[in-house]
Amino acid sequence: MSHPNAALTPRHRLKVARLVVDDGWPISEVAARFQVSWPTVKRWVDRHLAGESMQDRSSRPKTSPKKTPKAVSMRCVSLRRRLREGPVQLATRLGIAASTVHRILTAARLNRLSYLDRATGEPIRAYEHPYPGSLVHVDVKKFGNIPDGGGWRYVGRRQGERNRSATPDKLKSKWGNPKLGYAFMHTIIDDHSRIAYTEVHDDETAITAVGVLHRAVAWFAERGVTTERILSDNGGAYRSFLWRDTCEALAITPKRTRPYRPQTNGKVERFHRTMADGWAYARCYQSEQERRDALKTWLHHYNQHRPHTACGNQPPFSRLTNVPDRYT
Repeated sequence: MSHPNAALTPRHRLKVARLVVDDGWPISEVAARFQVSWPTVKRWVDRHLAGESMQDRSSRPKTSPKKTPKAVSMRCVSLRRRLREGPVQLATRLGIAASTVHRILTAARLNRLSYLDRATGEPIRAYEHPYPGSLVHVDVKKFGNIPDGGGWRYVGRRQGERNRSATPDKLKSKWGNPKLGYAFMHTIIDDHSRIAYTEVHDDETAITAVGVLHRAVAWFAERGVTTERILSDNGGAYRSFLWRDTCEALAITPKRTRPYRPQTNGKVERFHRTMADGWAYARCYQSEQERRDALKTWLHHYNQHRPHTACGNQPPFSRLTNVPDRYT
């Protein structure tokens, strides 16, 4: 393929060469007609006579005597994974320039430490299933309930404690402080489209998790998504016989992550972080009920309006077709 500033495309290069070789045009007249230089026409004529391609030749040199040895590059990558050091430190160990180390790490996609798993040192491998419903992720995230009058994040520690003590109808701890409890967010998110379904409950038992699964599967089905597999962590609800039997009844294959490996379920974990910033702690709620009432609006914005980098800066619903209420 010709470079962006080329005056002639490969097809016109062949036409130029044939005008000179086959039709007998003078090189100067062909150069004037196509508004290129005389040497340019001569070059493509010579290549046509030699039977060569009209495509651009590679600009890579035939030999690179000062190229970094492969063994040095492999050792650089190995040290980066094991020691997590920067180009300056690695350059001292390897006896090469820091810029060379940076070039090697960039080519291996290791120039940022965030590309490496902190526990194993291996590159983080992103994956995405080919169509909606092929795999969904499920997880539970708990947020502390907000006392009446606002939580400490916005009103401060002292006023937050006063609001907590003044919240009625709450159980007391052995020290006499009210136990506000937690809001358990049961989330199921599609691997391909990143469309999320979330419910708020007061527990994370297997019965609650199964109820959420039933409603989520029906919700996805209304939007043309058939759930085939579901990936969870090793929580008690997802290791229960009730969860197993429910997945079997719904024709869903249950899968679990490796213990102590939450990165495998990273899509739903990242959604919970987004939800914490965009909804749970986004503003000063005057009560827990006010925050829960705002969830539906925020979830609609996330699914149908908020740009998602994994979806090409389009909303998750953009990956579905012919779904109701898509443009509302």
